[in-house]
Amino acid sequence: MADAARPAAEPLDPKVPLEQARRWGGLRTWLNATDLALYRLVRSRARDDEAMGPVRAFSKAGEHGAAWLALGGLGAALDRRRRGEWLGAAATVGVAYLTSTSIKVAIGRRRPAVEDLPALMRTPTGLSFPSSHSTSSFAAARAYGGLLPTPLLYGVALPMALSRLLLGVHFPSDVLAGAALGTAMGHLAR
Repeated sequence: MADAARPAAEPLDPKVPLEQARRWGGLRTWLNATDLALYRLVRSRARDDEAMGPVRAFSKAGEHGAAWLALGGLGAALDRRRRGEWLGAAATVGVAYLTSTSIKVAIGRRRPAVEDLPALMRTPTGLSFPSSHSTSSFAAARAYGGLLPTPLLYGVALPMALSRLLLGVHFPSDVLAGAALGTAMGHLAR
Protein backbone atom coordinates (compact mmCIF):
# COMPACT_ATOMS: atom_id res chain seq x y z
CA MET A 1 0.00 0.00 0.00
CA ALA A 2 2.82 2.42 0.85
CA ASP A 3 4.29 2.00 -2.65
CA ALA A 4 1.01 3.09 -4.27
CA ALA A 5 1.15 6.39 -2.35
CA ARG A 6 4.59 7.33 -3.71
CA PRO A 7 4.66 9.71 -6.64
CA ALA A 8 6.20 8.49 -9.86
CA ALA A 9 9.92 9.22 -10.16
CA GLU A 10 10.90 12.23 -12.21
CA PRO A 11 12.51 11.28 -15.51
CA LEU A 12 16.27 11.76 -15.43
CA ASP A 13 17.52 14.86 -17.14
CA PRO A 14 20.65 13.82 -19.11
CA LYS A 15 22.09 17.34 -18.61
CA VAL A 16 22.16 17.05 -14.79
CA PRO A 17 25.00 14.50 -14.51
CA LEU A 18 26.96 16.49 -17.10
CA GLU A 19 26.48 19.70 -15.09
CA GLN A 20 27.58 17.93 -11.90
CA ALA A 21 30.62 16.50 -13.65
CA ARG A 22 31.57 19.97 -14.87
CA ARG A 23 31.23 21.39 -11.36
CA TRP A 24 33.30 18.59 -9.83
CA GLY A 25 35.82 18.86 -12.66
CA GLY A 26 36.11 22.56 -11.95
CA LEU A 27 36.56 21.91 -8.24
CA ARG A 28 39.16 19.25 -8.94
CA THR A 29 41.04 21.58 -11.28
CA TRP A 30 40.94 24.33 -8.64
CA LEU A 31 42.16 21.97 -5.90
CA ASN A 32 45.03 20.70 -8.08
CA ALA A 33 46.02 24.26 -8.99
CA THR A 34 45.94 25.29 -5.33
CA ASP A 35 48.00 22.24 -4.35
CA LEU A 36 50.61 23.08 -6.98
CA ALA A 37 50.68 26.77 -6.02
CA LEU A 38 51.27 25.90 -2.35
CA TYR A 39 53.91 23.37 -3.36
CA ARG A 40 55.70 26.02 -5.43
CA LEU A 41 55.45 28.57 -2.60
CA VAL A 42 57.09 26.25 -0.07
CA ARG A 43 59.62 24.70 -2.45
CA SER A 44 60.78 28.08 -3.80
CA ARG A 45 62.05 28.81 -0.29
CA ALA A 46 63.83 25.47 0.06
CA ARG A 47 66.01 25.33 -3.03
CA ASP A 48 69.51 24.96 -1.58
CA ASP A 49 70.36 21.26 -1.62
CA GLU A 50 73.22 21.71 0.86
CA ALA A 51 71.12 23.69 3.36
CA MET A 52 68.48 20.96 3.20
CA GLY A 53 70.99 18.33 4.40
CA PRO A 54 69.75 18.36 8.02
CA VAL A 55 66.12 18.29 6.84
CA ARG A 56 66.91 15.32 4.59
CA ALA A 57 68.63 13.45 7.46
CA PHE A 58 65.69 14.14 9.78
CA SER A 59 63.22 12.99 7.12
CA LYS A 60 65.15 9.78 6.46
CA ALA A 61 64.74 8.88 10.14
CA GLY A 62 61.00 8.74 9.53
CA GLU A 63 61.23 6.39 6.55
CA HIS A 64 58.80 3.48 7.01
CA GLY A 65 57.94 4.87 10.46
CA ALA A 66 61.39 3.70 11.65
CA ALA A 67 62.05 6.40 14.27
CA TRP A 68 58.57 5.98 15.73
CA LEU A 69 58.82 2.20 15.83
CA ALA A 70 62.25 2.48 17.48
CA LEU A 71 60.73 4.82 20.07
CA GLY A 72 58.14 2.17 20.90
CA GLY A 73 60.79 -0.53 21.22
CA LEU A 74 62.98 1.67 23.41
CA GLY A 75 60.03 2.63 25.59
CA ALA A 76 59.04 -1.02 25.99
CA ALA A 77 62.60 -1.95 26.98
CA LEU A 78 63.04 0.89 29.49
CA ASP A 79 59.53 1.15 30.95
CA ARG A 80 58.63 -2.43 31.83
CA ARG A 81 55.59 -1.34 33.85
CA ARG A 82 53.95 0.13 30.73
CA ARG A 83 55.53 -2.24 28.25
CA GLY A 84 52.19 -3.29 26.78
CA GLU A 85 51.20 0.34 26.18
CA TRP A 86 54.48 1.05 24.39
CA LEU A 87 54.13 -2.01 22.21
CA GLY A 88 50.49 -1.21 21.48
CA ALA A 89 51.44 2.32 20.42
CA ALA A 90 54.23 0.97 18.22
CA ALA A 91 51.77 -1.47 16.64
CA THR A 92 49.46 1.47 15.90
CA VAL A 93 52.31 3.20 14.08
CA GLY A 94 53.03 0.04 12.09
CA VAL A 95 49.40 -0.44 11.11
CA ALA A 96 49.09 3.25 10.18
CA TYR A 97 52.15 2.98 7.96
CA LEU A 98 50.84 -0.17 6.25
CA THR A 99 47.42 1.41 5.77
CA SER A 100 48.94 4.52 4.24
CA THR A 101 51.11 2.47 1.93
CA SER A 102 48.11 0.39 0.81
CA ILE A 103 46.10 3.51 0.06
CA LYS A 104 49.08 4.93 -1.81
CA VAL A 105 49.22 1.85 -4.06
CA ALA A 106 45.44 1.88 -4.61
CA ILE A 107 45.32 5.56 -5.55
CA GLY A 108 48.56 5.63 -7.53
CA ARG A 109 49.16 9.40 -7.44
CA ARG A 110 52.65 10.21 -8.66
CA ARG A 111 55.09 12.32 -6.67
CA PRO A 112 55.59 15.93 -7.72
CA ALA A 113 57.65 16.37 -10.86
CA VAL A 114 58.10 20.12 -11.18
CA GLU A 115 60.92 20.82 -13.57
CA ASP A 116 62.25 24.00 -11.96
CA LEU A 117 61.85 22.61 -8.42
CA PRO A 118 63.23 19.06 -8.43
CA ALA A 119 62.99 16.82 -5.39
CA LEU A 120 65.92 17.10 -3.01
CA MET A 121 65.99 13.42 -2.04
CA ARG A 122 65.25 9.98 -3.41
CA THR A 123 62.25 7.98 -2.28
CA PRO A 124 61.57 4.23 -2.14
CA THR A 125 58.59 4.59 -4.50
CA GLY A 126 57.19 7.11 -6.94
CA LEU A 127 53.82 7.16 -5.15
CA SER A 128 52.63 10.17 -3.23
CA PHE A 129 49.12 10.14 -1.73
CA PRO A 130 48.92 10.07 1.26
CA SER A 131 52.27 10.84 2.82
CA SER A 132 53.28 7.83 4.90
CA HIS A 133 55.67 10.01 6.91
CA SER A 134 52.73 12.21 7.89
CA THR A 135 50.51 9.22 8.60
CA SER A 136 52.98 7.38 10.82
CA SER A 137 54.11 10.59 12.58
CA PHE A 138 50.62 11.77 13.48
CA ALA A 139 49.55 8.26 14.45
CA ALA A 140 52.60 8.12 16.73
CA ALA A 141 51.92 11.53 18.26
CA ARG A 142 48.42 10.39 19.16
CA ALA A 143 49.29 6.79 20.17
CA TYR A 144 52.28 7.69 22.36
CA GLY A 145 50.34 10.63 23.87
CA GLY A 146 49.70 8.88 27.17
CA LEU A 147 53.34 7.88 27.49
CA LEU A 148 55.22 11.05 26.57
CA PRO A 149 54.33 14.77 26.60
CA THR A 150 51.91 15.44 23.73
CA PRO A 151 53.45 18.83 22.74
CA LEU A 152 56.83 17.13 22.37
CA LEU A 153 55.36 14.41 20.15
CA TYR A 154 53.57 16.88 17.88
CA GLY A 155 56.70 19.04 17.97
CA VAL A 156 58.44 16.20 16.13
CA ALA A 157 55.49 14.93 14.05
CA LEU A 158 54.70 18.26 12.40
CA PRO A 159 58.25 18.99 11.17
CA MET A 160 58.57 15.36 10.05
CA ALA A 161 55.46 15.76 7.89
CA LEU A 162 56.51 19.18 6.57
CA SER A 163 60.00 17.91 5.72
CA ARG A 164 58.42 15.92 2.89
CA LEU A 165 57.03 19.08 1.35
CA LEU A 166 60.27 21.01 1.83
CA LEU A 167 62.21 18.23 0.13
CA GLY A 168 59.77 18.22 -2.79
CA VAL A 169 58.57 14.64 -2.52
CA HIS A 170 54.94 15.39 -1.60
CA PHE A 171 52.22 17.87 -2.43
CA PRO A 172 50.58 19.73 0.48
CA SER A 173 47.42 17.62 0.10
CA ASP A 174 49.50 14.43 0.53
CA VAL A 175 50.85 15.75 3.84
CA LEU A 176 47.44 16.93 5.07
CA ALA A 177 45.74 13.66 4.14
CA GLY A 178 48.48 11.67 5.87
CA ALA A 179 48.19 13.81 9.01
CA ALA A 180 44.41 13.32 9.08
CA LEU A 181 44.67 9.56 8.50
CA GLY A 182 47.38 9.18 11.14
CA THR A 183 45.46 11.22 13.69
CA ALA A 184 42.33 9.14 13.11
CA MET A 185 44.22 5.86 13.40
CA GLY A 186 46.06 6.97 16.52
CA HIS A 187 42.79 8.09 18.07
CA LEU A 188 41.07 4.77 17.31
CA ALA A 189 43.90 2.85 18.95
CA ARG A 190 43.79 4.78 22.24
